[in-house]
Amino acid sequence: MEVYFLGTGTSQGIPIIGIDHPVAHSTDQRDKRLRTSVLIKWDDVTLVIDCGPDFRQQMLSAKCEYLDAILFTHEHADHIAGLDEIRPFSLLYGDLPIYASEQVMEALKKRYDYIFATENRYPGAPSVQQNLINSSTPFYIKNKEIQALDIMHGNLPILGYRLGDLVYITDAKYIDESQREKIRGCKVLIVNALKVNEHPTHFNLEESLAFIQDINPEKTYLIHIAQDLGFHAEVEKVLPKNVYLAYDNLQIKI
Repeated sequence: MEVYFLGTGTSQGIPIIGIDHPVAHSTDQRDKRLRTSVLIKWDDVTLVIDCGPDFRQQMLSAKCEYLDAILFTHEHADHIAGLDEIRPFSLLYGDLPIYASEQVMEALKKRYDYIFATENRYPGAPSVQQNLINSSTPFYIKNKEIQALDIMHGNLPILGYRLGDLVYITDAKYIDESQREKIRGCKVLIVNALKVNEHPTHFNLEESLAFIQDINPEKTYLIHIAQDLGFHAEVEKVLPKNVYLAYDNLQIKI
């Protein structure tokens, strides 16, 4: 399995428009972060988790020319606002399969009514194949089993994913024991760590590290990072062994 970190930043990216923060002036490219998303190549399956406003730029940077599917975690703009940019994929290959909870699918239909229209469709609109998923039943893309995970993003229920030895979680604030049992045993964990100070809807660094200690994967990569977490090079120095800050365009193999 190959994992390409398309983006590792929080909802506004780094740097943030109009905010004069020290990290915004960093010359380290690892401190420039697009909105969080990941590209996964798993044998003959190629998929993306979330499709935010930087999707076009991310696909070009990754040189990704084909997708089997997009998996959605939740309906916030930084995770869905790039859906119109799938047009090249659907025009070349037909309906692009998307996987989401019923809650997220309804939000997509509301925001992108022209994509889901069944009559008088605009001929240049992208097209999708809808697949509703939940945490109670694994689903398959080709022959690959994927387990959705129930995560709480403040008061909003969202999804994480387990794909073989990889677990991907973003925007988590609380994960109950039943879902932790589905996560334990993974080799690589990708999880959010927004900032040092506490936040009402996201793990801060302390909460994320406590979760990692409980799960005890071989390696962990932190994502959905705000500039308030600090400079990449400085934060990495204080992280526990086998815990790393992910950065845009990082590629790993599992």
